[in-house]
Amino acid sequence: MQKMDEVKLYRISGKMMISHDRFPTWNKFSMVVRALSKEHALERVYSELGSRHKLKRYHIKIDSIEEVSIDQVTDTNIIKVHNLSKLVRD
Repeated sequence: MQKMDEVKLYRISGKMMISHDRFPTWNKFSMVVRALSKEHALERVYSELGSRHKLKRYHIKIDSIEEVSIDQVTDTNIIKVHNLSKLVRD
């Protein structure tokens, strides 16, 4: 099991192709995800965008991946989970 201190926050920015079958348009996106490494953060973005928008990986172009501090995050759910001292499972 990983320690909570090892989990970092990453901001990933890029473009995704929406309506790739009818009128393809590239829309910009920026997401903050919690992950152990840049590779895990990238997989998380591919997974989330693919499941939400039914996109294939080649419909997602990543422009930048950067590690951010908790002060730069505005999503309250990510802040609450990041500030937890421990997780309890049933």
